Amino acid sequence: MSWRNHSTITEFILLGLSVDPHIKGLLFVLFLGIYLLTMMGNLMMLLVIRADCHLHTPMYFFLSHLSFLDLCFSSVTVPKMLENLLSWKKTISVRGCLAQIFFLYDAAGTEGCLLSVMAYDRYAAICYPLLYGQIMSTQLYMQLVWGSWGLGFLDALINILLAMNLVFCEAHIIHHFSCEMPSILPLSCSDISRNIIVLLCSILVHGLGTFLLVFLSYVPIISTILSISSTSGRNKAFSTCSSHLTAVTLYYGSAVLRHLMQNSGSLMELVFSVQYSVIAPMLNPLIYSLKNKEVKAAMRRTLEKYLQHTRCCNKDRRW
Repeated sequence: MSWRNHSTITEFILLGLSVDPHIKGLLFVLFLGIYLLTMMGNLMMLLVIRADCHLHTPMYFFLSHLSFLDLCFSSVTVPKMLENLLSWKKTISVRGCLAQIFFLYDAAGTEGCLLSVMAYDRYAAICYPLLYGQIMSTQLYMQLVWGSWGLGFLDALINILLAMNLVFCEAHIIHHFSCEMPSILPLSCSDISRNIIVLLCSILVHGLGTFLLVFLSYVPIISTILSISSTSGRNKAFSTCSSHLTAVTLYYGSAVLRHLMQNSGSLMELVFSVQYSVIAPMLNPLIYSLKNKEVKAAMRRTLEKYLQHTRCCNKDRRW
């Protein structure tokens, strides 16, 4: 593919979230804080899962990939948003815009697949606890994770290869804080029918399709939990799913609604985009750490090891 098709328009203008200079300052502080919390929270999850042998299970292997994805997801959009909040020149090159769309769709598609894989893992653990080790073998969960990454990459690649053939002319204002496919298609003076068809297929496969897999996994899960006679057993089984259900609701609820809305730069459109691309990556490590006893215990053990190592190092220096 050649970039010659974009010679008419070489850059877009991202209008962002606000034009009020006072509000922009507050938004910069707010989103900088959110971004730092996202980085620290997800890096902490990666470190704890890596360091604690008790968390070397399929469930936490999936969670470590989710944390890495959230790092990538947030880093695709938030730094550019922060730059535009401080700058009067809110431009992004066509190449930069398409690159942002590619990485955004890669991360979003992979996360959708990964959330459905995590639902299947919970299904195997709760509905077939005695056979869980055989069902969720090392080979299977590795294939599921790398298959999720592969499908996300393929989806992003197909969309971006078609977008690279678009000609952009005259209109170059994006009523958004980041580049997304629904935002740039109306700016093209080329035929976008194929792009729209592929985009709708992506939404159906990676949005509604993976959500359907989650739903089909949770129907027998809920049925199995309700059939447990003891209250403590039901609560324990439900606690292992509640974090995942919360993450699924946050992600799918906002992402699907955003892509089904007409592109207009409306407040609700921006809110849904912020929720799935900025807020959800920050909340996921909090959801999984605060509602998971194993993660909290692993954090304590990791902190104790670190403090013990620090004390030993200080003693060695004294000697």
